[in-house]
Amino acid sequence: MGVEKEKFGITKDGKDVYAYTLYNANGMRAKIINYGANLVSLLVPDADGNLEDVVLGYDTLEGYYGNGCFLGATIGPSANRIGGASFEINGKKYQIDVNDGENNLHSHMQNGYHKRLWDAEEGTDSVTLTIEGKDGDMGFPGNKKISMTYSLSDDNALKLSYHGTSDADTIINMTNHTYFNLSGHKAGKIEDHLLKLNASNYTPVVPGSIPTGEIAPVAGTPMDFTTMKPIGQDINADCEQLKIGQGYDHNFVIDNADGTLREIAEAKDPKSGRVLKVFTNLPGVQFYAGNCIEEEIGKENTVYGPRKGFCLETQYFPDNIHHSNFAQAVFGPGKDYDSVTIYQFV
Repeated sequence: MGVEKEKFGITKDGKDVYAYTLYNANGMRAKIINYGANLVSLLVPDADGNLEDVVLGYDTLEGYYGNGCFLGATIGPSANRIGGASFEINGKKYQIDVNDGENNLHSHMQNGYHKRLWDAEEGTDSVTLTIEGKDGDMGFPGNKKISMTYSLSDDNALKLSYHGTSDADTIINMTNHTYFNLSGHKAGKIEDHLLKLNASNYTPVVPGSIPTGEIAPVAGTPMDFTTMKPIGQDINADCEQLKIGQGYDHNFVIDNADGTLREIAEAKDPKSGRVLKVFTNLPGVQFYAGNCIEEEIGKENTVYGPRKGFCLETQYFPDNIHHSNFAQAVFGPGKDYDSVTIYQFV
């Protein structure tokens, strides 16, 4: 295990950006840049030991200046959607960026944490990135400090550990927006990948992908991944929820979530034999099948496009601030934000 550091580019205002590559005894390598705390590449062995980069991304820093689909991005301080791009905490209303119809998506397209330079500190098998947000930053209350540690172990587990503090009650709902293609980022569609979600329920949405507040069973619907099935098996079914998301783009309610680390998902690529298991202590996971990936040039001159990668974004439920029956992602004095997500290849 170890860490290699190299220069990745220079920001528009002349600051150096570095890449930190974590490696283990099996040849697995995870490259992270301190611009946006983005996961740039993830080399993983297949069943025969052949390495492929299994995440979508860009070869240069300039690619991440655009990154309208959030490839590899660390999203904060608030991931996913907030209805009406406003919320109340302790009786005070806060207005945030209107950037997704009338709603807010991922805090801010240009000023969110995925578009900022983080401080970085190397460990023996990890890199810890930190960022601060001032009271009122992007409309959110509280002076915040967020740290995120990527670490890689010899059992092929990439661990993402988050910690956040704020001097006033605020929303902290971090996630990582990596797109996986277990055949390799150049391999094309992911609809033949097999997926299992340990989620007997999900949160239905209205147009605009804002939850209704209902926690609905997946049984008997195309949303049922409680037993492993191909992602593409039901993705084009005649189902209102799938029409709203142009496919899967929904928050799934993790079974028996109680704040402890548990396995929540397993994905398998029949072609390469790669198997990804996901663990988290969070209550929800946004399964996004990449329905709206823009056609653009990614790494190695690869043309990315719809459904060429999928996301498993661990999180508090979207728009939880407006639904008292959802676990609340409000943190502040006396209540720090802590979460762990592990992507393990077995």
